[in-house]
Amino acid sequence: MPTRDAPWPPGTPCWVDLAVPDVSAATDFYSSVIGWSFVDTGEEFGHYHVARTNERAAAAIGPVQQEGQPSAWTVYLAADDADATAKLIADNGGTVLLEPFDIPGNGRMLVAFDACGGVFGVWQAAGQNGVEIYDEPGSLVWTDARLTDPEAGKRFYAAVFGYTFQPVPGAPDDYGTFHVDGEIAGGMGGMMSGPLEAPAHWLAYFSVADVDAAVDAAERGGGTVVMSPQDSAFGRMSILVDPFGATFALNGPNSQEQQSG
Repeated sequence: MPTRDAPWPPGTPCWVDLAVPDVSAATDFYSSVIGWSFVDTGEEFGHYHVARTNERAAAAIGPVQQEGQPSAWTVYLAADDADATAKLIADNGGTVLLEPFDIPGNGRMLVAFDACGGVFGVWQAAGQNGVEIYDEPGSLVWTDARLTDPEAGKRFYAAVFGYTFQPVPGAPDDYGTFHVDGEIAGGMGGMMSGPLEAPAHWLAYFSVADVDAAVDAAERGGGTVVMSPQDSAFGRMSILVDPFGATFALNGPNSQEQQSG
């Protein structure tokens, strides 16, 4: 069970959270799909519910901050200095939406647009490091940035977070892995199979033991399948939209692996 009790290296996707108009309904939905249990952090933190797997923080769900705010998963990238990162974002064609602010006892954060208009967060740990469990059913297993202008996006993330890139054999030409300190940290490329009119965005992939069973649970709970489960060189995958309009992906063993297991 891979776990982490220290801050993530700067630039690494280190946390994900979801803003929804109905937190109770959302926790019910994701409990059935991914198997999470939840801890309510209380009124002081706006009833932000931390999703847990094996008693470790895996993600979070909280209420939207204003009426009409769209529901979406936000991927946060680790930083040693959120304020310095905010300046780099602005200097390299991005826009800071929420200026850096403290969450007492936890860390300092901001939310921004990248150079393609994709929303992401930045997290400077100070008590809460982010994801405490990974590469395990019930945890964040991958993130990728789907960009309307991949070359401009890669220049932005290289300048702000120091990413380097490598192509992925068999993937679209504009898709590759991004690396932090020489280690693969996620993927980045064009819009892939998404609709052309969709904005740039980060996509979070959650690991489950059985993708098909999780998709069935999502459909029963009011979710919509965008990409039906399919085997790949990287495991069985599916992309879904939850009942609130937020897109997420599932990843698990390929069909043959499940049958042999």
